[in-house]
Amino acid sequence: MDKIKGTGVALVTPFNEDKSVDYIGLEKLLNHVINGGVNYLVLMGTTGESIALSKGEKYEIVDFCIKKNNGRVPIVLGIGGSNTIQVCSEIKSWKLEGIDAILSVSPAYNKPSQEGIYQHYKMIANSTSLPLILYNVPSRTSSNISSDTIIRLANEFKNIIAVKEASGNLYQIMNILKNKPDNFVVLSGDDALTLPMIDIGAEGVISVIAQSHPKDYSDMVNFALSSNKNIANQIHYRLYDFYAPLYAEGNPVGIKACLELLGICKAFVRLPLVERTELIKDELKRLLNL
Repeated sequence: MDKIKGTGVALVTPFNEDKSVDYIGLEKLLNHVINGGVNYLVLMGTTGESIALSKGEKYEIVDFCIKKNNGRVPIVLGIGGSNTIQVCSEIKSWKLEGIDAILSVSPAYNKPSQEGIYQHYKMIANSTSLPLILYNVPSRTSSNISSDTIIRLANEFKNIIAVKEASGNLYQIMNILKNKPDNFVVLSGDDALTLPMIDIGAEGVISVIAQSHPKDYSDMVNFALSSNKNIANQIHYRLYDFYAPLYAEGNPVGIKACLELLGICKAFVRLPLVERTELIKDELKRLLNL
């Protein structure tokens, strides 16, 4: 599915000081990343603090983004959780006009077996006609979707079209790439590993840093996909020093601090996350040459 190749950006949810949703900042962010050349938007993911939003806020934010996007780029919606029946019910509760695909993270905390993970995604795939992107992020879920399970799901369900792979395990990723169906897309879920992943066969990324640096990061991905490795490498190493401070105090704490310094939206987050320390702010200012 070409719509999800290239650079997708996992959007933050900007907040005001009173922690209400900052729709002015959100509109600025949407225009910033779209004008910067990203290929698609990802809403309601980890970076969007979806777990700290009410159901009503989620509906309002997604509706706002669909309207302001106005068909400029595709939109992927994050709907996931550890209660399979509830996830399927939530999918059915959404008005999915304007949504091009669903990104669904693997169950966290209850640590199912591989068969349990397979049955989880089987039920989700059967609950929607929309394309479905698996999301493997063991550092957050405390369980890994094995390459065998990913390949099994990709072969058995036509609407399971891709995986966002954030395991950091290049051996596992190569196994997926080697054995996947031809039309199944592997996406990087780790900004720092996107370049080596594309080098071994991945076809894009769902990125965090593409919010602050949409043009640079999109250019890097495009150059890498077109086998222009020298220029891609130059951009990669120009951005490389951002990765540590962006994640040092949690995501989206770092990227929101960066966006605030760029004048796009404020750095406020909702508990249990807290705003960046001065140490991180100063390091980002240095890297941004501010």
